Amino acid sequence: MLEAWVGGFGTGLLWFVFTTGLCNLRCRYCGGGFPPDIVPPWPRYRVEELVELIERVDSRPVVFFYGGEPLLNPGFIREVMDALPHAVFGIQTNAILHNRLGDEYWARFTTVLLSVDGVEGVTDRWRGPGVYSRVVSALRRLQRLRERLGGPATIVARMAVHREISIYRDVMHLLRGLGFDKVHWQLDAVWSPPWRLGAWARESYLPGLRRLARWVAARPRARLHRIVPFHGIVSALYNGGFRWYPCGAGRTAVAVLTDGRIVACPIAVREEWAVLGTLDTWRGRVLPESFVPERCRLCSYYPLCGGRCLYAQVESSYWPGRLLEELDWVTRRTIDIVLEEVVPAVEKAVERGEIDLAYLSYTPELESTEVIP
Repeated sequence: MLEAWVGGFGTGLLWFVFTTGLCNLRCRYCGGGFPPDIVPPWPRYRVEELVELIERVDSRPVVFFYGGEPLLNPGFIREVMDALPHAVFGIQTNAILHNRLGDEYWARFTTVLLSVDGVEGVTDRWRGPGVYSRVVSALRRLQRLRERLGGPATIVARMAVHREISIYRDVMHLLRGLGFDKVHWQLDAVWSPPWRLGAWARESYLPGLRRLARWVAARPRARLHRIVPFHGIVSALYNGGFRWYPCGAGRTAVAVLTDGRIVACPIAVREEWAVLGTLDTWRGRVLPESFVPERCRLCSYYPLCGGRCLYAQVESSYWPGRLLEELDWVTRRTIDIVLEEVVPAVEKAVERGEIDLAYLSYTPELESTEVIP
């Protein structure tokens, strides 16, 4: 039974619910939305069908609205939230259309992830002119709303990190300059045409990560939880390690597409291997362990990495051979930096009683993050 599997992780499933396949931006590393023959613009099922499935298999659902741009279909969001009053809700959005959703719904979100890459020039160059200012406007609205109504609980800056990003500068701008609660990022790998990731990582990214790690190490109790990749790696170290991809794709997380298909990963909308069923037919089937490559399961870093990304591993033709090896190398060096810079400071804080083990625990499914960039 699915509920027996989910219960073993102490949380419900993470449900990525597509409100639309459309997007109102055309970011340079994405292109905007999905073809309508792959992901229809609007849901082709009734909300009651979604609710019936969720209530049948999951007593503690975590529902994140996704797209495309989910705020293109605010009525659907309101309808789902009204029909599932006891669910945990979140949203991943570019925030351009934040005024389409009322305060009472924003306040119910446990987590809001706003797409922004860092300083204004970089964000607007890659996402579109004026995007940065619109994100800041949405952030200020949500911060005021939290003071007034108590929610949303956590506001996360969700970055796409590419060759124009200075990771220390841009993360610190989002945390200290704008006041986001947390930052999470994904590397611009797999989707974009191959670029010199390894050289950039040596020259810029990894030195910047080390600076960030030392910033966290100076005050781990106040700062560790604010950088999701660091917190997730430390959590894995203290809680037995990952036994599957950190995002949970295909095991503890599924996506519901607008045509009613249930897929293992919200990115895998074209691939047959990812289809687990439909709203009518799905009975809890999950992906088998074989979807983690043996080379990952035998790697000493696997407990702290979990294989990094299901889609990148299965669809390795996007970044084949040496490029995928470079990406693996960057992942290992990222983990090394956390082990060298952050973990000793955490251990000292635990010994002094400043941090308890509960603080170190991080559940990616509750915030729809992948942990490993």
